[in-house]
Amino acid sequence: MLAKGIKNLDVSILIDCYGNLLTEKQRSLIEYYYNDDLSLSEIAENEGITRQGVRDAIKRAETQLYDLENKLGFLEKQRRLNEFASQIRDAAMEISEYNYRYGCSREINERAKVIYELASELL
Repeated sequence: MLAKGIKNLDVSILIDCYGNLLTEKQRSLIEYYYNDDLSLSEIAENEGITRQGVRDAIKRAETQLYDLENKLGFLEKQRRLNEFASQIRDAAMEISEYNYRYGCSREINERAKVIYELASELL
């Protein structure tokens, strides 16, 4: 589960994942704030709106991004996929090492290498 926080990395990742579902204005304001690290005042000055207007728009966009993730879960699924791929890769390495120590089957080593490489590609 994602935790809300000030200028956290999760929001930047959510922007990458769901940013196209925001309005163009929301997306540009939230990208200025999170990805370009502009202050609310700098954004307000650049956009010709009030600082409070920028803050409200960013908060609405953040809420939408978190709601989308809570409903769709793409980011969480990707994190779990990466975790599983890492575990698969580690297990393939262990199989290869065990095989080398106790059996030295070329076929097992070749298949363990394929599994390791495929899991690495997922990561």
